[in-house]
Amino acid sequence: MTDANGQHGSEIEAIGALLRNGYGISGEITALPGEHDLNYCVEAADGTRFLLKLHAPGDADDLGMQISVLDHLARTAPDLPISRALPDRSGATAIALELRGRRTARLLTWLAGDVWSKSRARDRQSIVTLGRLLGEMDRSLEGFSHPGARRTYAWDIGRADMHLQSLVFIGDAEKQETVRSILDRFVSEVLPRLKQCPRQVIHNDANDYNVLLDAAGAVSGLLDFGDMVETWRVIEIAVAGAYALIGTDDPVDVIARLAGAYNAVNPISETETELIFDLTCTRYAVSMCMAAKQIRDNPENTYLLVSQDDVWRELQRLQRENRSLAIARIRDACGFEPIAHSARVERWLERNAHDFARILRPSLATPQVLALDLTANGPDAELWARLDAAGAERLIDERVAQAGAAFAIGLYGEDRSVYKGDAFETPTVGQRRTIHLGIDIFLPAHEPVHAPFAGVVAFIHDDAVDFGFGPTVLLEHRTQEGDAFWTLYGHLSRESVAKLIVGQAIAKGEAFSTLGAASENRSWSPHLHFQIVTDHLGLGGGMHGVGVREQWQIWRAISPDPSVVFGFSTPASVTVARDKEFLVRERHRRIGRSLSIAYSATPLKIVGGEGAYLIDEEGTRWLDMVNNVCHVGHCHPRVVKAAQTQIGKLNTNSRYLHDSLVEYSRRLASLFPDPLNVCFFVNSGSEANDLAIRLARAYTRNHDIITVDHAYHGHLSSLIDVSPYKFAGKGGEGRPQHVRVAEMPDLYRGRFRYGDAEAGRKYAEDVRNQLADLGAEGRRPALFFSEGILGTGGQLTLPDSYLKEAYGHVRAAGGLCLADEVQVGFGRVGSHMWAHELQDVVPDIVTMGKPIGNGHPMAAVVTTEAIAAAFANGMEYFNTFGGNPVSAEIGLAVLDVIRDERLMHHCRVVGDRLMDGVRALAPRYEIIGDVRGHGLFNGVELVRDRETLEPAAAELDFVIAEMKRKHRILLSSEGPHHNVLKVKPPAPFSVDDCDRFLIALEETLSRLPPR
Repeated sequence: MTDANGQHGSEIEAIGALLRNGYGISGEITALPGEHDLNYCVEAADGTRFLLKLHAPGDADDLGMQISVLDHLARTAPDLPISRALPDRSGATAIALELRGRRTARLLTWLAGDVWSKSRARDRQSIVTLGRLLGEMDRSLEGFSHPGARRTYAWDIGRADMHLQSLVFIGDAEKQETVRSILDRFVSEVLPRLKQCPRQVIHNDANDYNVLLDAAGAVSGLLDFGDMVETWRVIEIAVAGAYALIGTDDPVDVIARLAGAYNAVNPISETETELIFDLTCTRYAVSMCMAAKQIRDNPENTYLLVSQDDVWRELQRLQRENRSLAIARIRDACGFEPIAHSARVERWLERNAHDFARILRPSLATPQVLALDLTANGPDAELWARLDAAGAERLIDERVAQAGAAFAIGLYGEDRSVYKGDAFETPTVGQRRTIHLGIDIFLPAHEPVHAPFAGVVAFIHDDAVDFGFGPTVLLEHRTQEGDAFWTLYGHLSRESVAKLIVGQAIAKGEAFSTLGAASENRSWSPHLHFQIVTDHLGLGGGMHGVGVREQWQIWRAISPDPSVVFGFSTPASVTVARDKEFLVRERHRRIGRSLSIAYSATPLKIVGGEGAYLIDEEGTRWLDMVNNVCHVGHCHPRVVKAAQTQIGKLNTNSRYLHDSLVEYSRRLASLFPDPLNVCFFVNSGSEANDLAIRLARAYTRNHDIITVDHAYHGHLSSLIDVSPYKFAGKGGEGRPQHVRVAEMPDLYRGRFRYGDAEAGRKYAEDVRNQLADLGAEGRRPALFFSEGILGTGGQLTLPDSYLKEAYGHVRAAGGLCLADEVQVGFGRVGSHMWAHELQDVVPDIVTMGKPIGNGHPMAAVVTTEAIAAAFANGMEYFNTFGGNPVSAEIGLAVLDVIRDERLMHHCRVVGDRLMDGVRALAPRYEIIGDVRGHGLFNGVELVRDRETLEPAAAELDFVIAEMKRKHRILLSSEGPHHNVLKVKPPAPFSVDDCDRFLIALEETLSRLPPR
C-alpha cells in the first residue's frame, strides 16, 4: 500500500511509531516534496502541525550545521519566523533511524503560509518584510560559526570565478557572451571590492519556494537552511533579490526595496550597497553555468531547461537596466546619497557662483527673464502642443516683448508631456522620462554660448532622435576636492560643434559654440538646454536630459538644479511633487521621527484647504473636524489678503514703530477685563506659556508650579515639566521637584461626578492640598496652570466654581493664576470669547496661540501692568518675530472675521446641534458614555460598559478609521484612556457639515464589530 506520494503504508506506520514513541505525538501524516530528504507534514489531533524531516545520509558537517544554526537562532532571535527544532522525550533534537537506508530524523515547528512564488498576496510590502527578516537573521548570525559552513560551495556566488570553466557548456552564443561579461566583471571589479566587506554565515537561499507569505502578504516563514555558507554578508541580499524580482514590473525597485529594508535593521556599507546589483546578475550567471553543466550530464532533465528560460529572461531584463542608475537607486534605498559626490559638487557651485561667467549674452549683468510654463498640465499645454517650431518661436518672442524681458526660460523640474517617442521610455513598462533636468534659454539661432567656468571638452554627440538634443557638447570640470562633473549644452549648431575636439581646453567665459536652428535640432525652437551632470551614467554625450518622476531624488542628484549657475532674479526651477510613500520615507530620514504623521497607516497628502475642508492631491475634500488652528477657516480670503498685502510692504522686528502692532495690542487687550491690559507677542503657544512662567516667577519671586493632571501646555523643556501628559507618559522622566500635580476634575469618571453640586469645590480642595504640601516644605507657588476646558484630559468641561475656588487657594498662598487659552480661545466655546469666562474668573495671565493667527505662527500673553512691570528688571525681553507687522495684520484680520461673521454665536449654535445629535444616538448605541463640551470644543467618550466605564479605545480607533475611510471625515482621539472622540473643527463648520457628521457617526457605530 502506498499513498499519493508513493510512500508505502509500512513506512507511514514506522513514521507514526517514531512520532508516538519519540515525541508522544500521533496524527495524520502527509508526504511533502523533497529532493534528497524525506519530508512530512504531521497534523496532531488538536490541529497542531509539525514538519518531520528524515535527512538522507550525507555530510555530517552539513546536517550538524543545520541543527546548530536553528539552536543558535532559537537563543538569539526567538521571534524570527523560522522553524524551531523540537526535542524528543530524551531531549535529543536529532534521532537516527532506518528508513530507505540510514537517516536522521528531526521534528520542527510548522510554518504556515503560501510559498512566495504562488502567493496572490505578494506585494511591495512583501519585499520589505523579507528584507527585514533577512537583516534581522543575519544580525543574529554574526557570531555564529560552524565547520559545515566553511565549505567550497558552488552556490556561493562569492566564488563565482570557479564557474568560468563551465562557460563552454552554454551552447547559445548570446547567453554565453552575456554570462562571460558578468563573470569577467565579477573577477576584475566585484571580487576585489567584495574582499573589503564583512563575512559571516548566511542563509544563501531565500528563493521563491523557501519564503512563506501570510494572507496579508507579509513574510511568515523562511525554510531550508541547507544552502548556508560562510561568505560575504551582502550576498544574502543579492540571492534573495534574484528571486524576489521574478515577474515584477521594476526589478531594480525590488532589489532596492529589499536592500533598504535589510539595511534598516542591519546596516550595510556603501561598498556593499554598490555591489548588490552586480552580485544579483552574478547569481543568474552562476545559475546558468551550473544548469548548463547539469544539462550536459543529464540532457533528459526538461525541468532545468524550463527553469533556465526564466533565469535568462530575468537576466536580460537586468542587462537592459542602466547599471550606474541601478546602483544609484540601491544607494538611495539604503539611505546613502544616490551619487556619492553630488552634494560636494553642489557645494562647490554655491561657493564659487559669484565668479561664474554668463553663458548667454554676457553683456547683460542682471537680465530680466520670462519663465514659461511648459508643463503637461500648464495653462498653455494644448497651445504648445499645436505649434510647430516656427510658431513656438513667434509666440515666445511675443511674450518676451510683452514682458519686457531679455529672453524666456524653461524651468528645471518641469513635468512635460512633449517628450514623445521610444527614446524616452525606460525598461519599466509604462514608465517614461518626463521631468526636465536642465534650464532652457530661448534665444535666436547662432547666439554665442560661453563657458561659465573653465573645462575640457569631454563628449561631442549628435542626438538625432525625435525630440532629442541635436548637436550636444559636455564639458568636464573638477572641483578643488577632485570631484569630476560636467556641464551639458544641447541644441547647438552643427557648424560650431564641428570645430571642437575631445580634450580641448575651454576657458572661463570663452564662446565655444552657438545655438542651432530648428532645422538641425529635431524641430525644437532655437534654445540652449543647459544641464549640470554629476554622473553621465556611462552614456557620455548621449546623456539624458529628462528624468523619471518616480525616481526624482536620483535624477536630482545626477543633474542638480542649475539655477546656481545663472543667478536669475526669477525662479528657474519647480518642486517635483512626489507620492505619499516617498514623502513618508523622506520625513523619516530628514525630520525627527518623534514628529508623528496623522493617520500613519494611510496618510494624507494635503495640498489645499477651504473653510472646514482640507483638499488632497487628487482633489478629494476632507471634512476637517480636528483643526482648531485654522479657526476662521482654512485659507480665509481676508486673512490671506492681509498677509499678502503686508508682506509685500514690510516685515521686520518689533523694535521699530509700526501702527499695526499698536493697533493689534489695543484690539486684543480690549477683549479682556481690567487689569489684563498688557500684551507680549511670541510665535507659539509653547513660547507664550514659557514666558508666562518667567513673568510669574519675576513677580512672585517663587519657583514652584501647580498643574492639573494629564495636562499639556507645550513642547519646551519648561513646559514638559508642567505637563503630566508628557512627563508621566512614555519617554517622560517623571514629575520634577518644582511641580505639583492637582487632581483632574473629571465629572464623568472622577471621584466627584455629574449631579454633585459641590464637585467644583471638592476638586479644588486638591489644589489646596498641593499648596499645603508646598507650604510644609517652606515653599510657595509661582503659578497655577489650567485650561478652561481640559483638552488632553479628554475635552473635559470643568465643574462649576472649580477655577474660582482653585484661584482663591492659589492667590492666598501667594501665587498667580494662568488661563491657557491656546486651544480653546477666540470664541470657540460659543457663549464667551474665552473658556475661562465660563468659570466667571479673571486670571492674572492669559496665554493664546493656535487660532490667534489662523495657521500663521503667532501667539500672545496678556497680563497686568504690575506683573509686566516686575518683569522689566533690567534684563531686556526681545522676540525677533513676535509682533512683526505681518503677524499683527493677520491677527487683526482674524479678529475682524470672528466679529463680522459672528463666529462665536455660530460655534454655540452648531456645537449645541452636534452635541444634541450625538446624545440622541446614545439610547441606541450604549457605547456612547458621555457627550460634553461647549461650542465647537467637544468630546464623546466611548465605553464598553456604562457602569464600569471600561474604556472603548479599540472601538474608537475603528470609528476614527472608518469615518476617514468611508466618509472622508477627519477625527482624532483624546483622554488618558484614548477613548474620547475629539471634536474641534474650524469655526465655519456648518449645520450641513454637522448633520453629515451625525449621519456618518451613526452609520459607523452600527458597524462596530462585536467584542
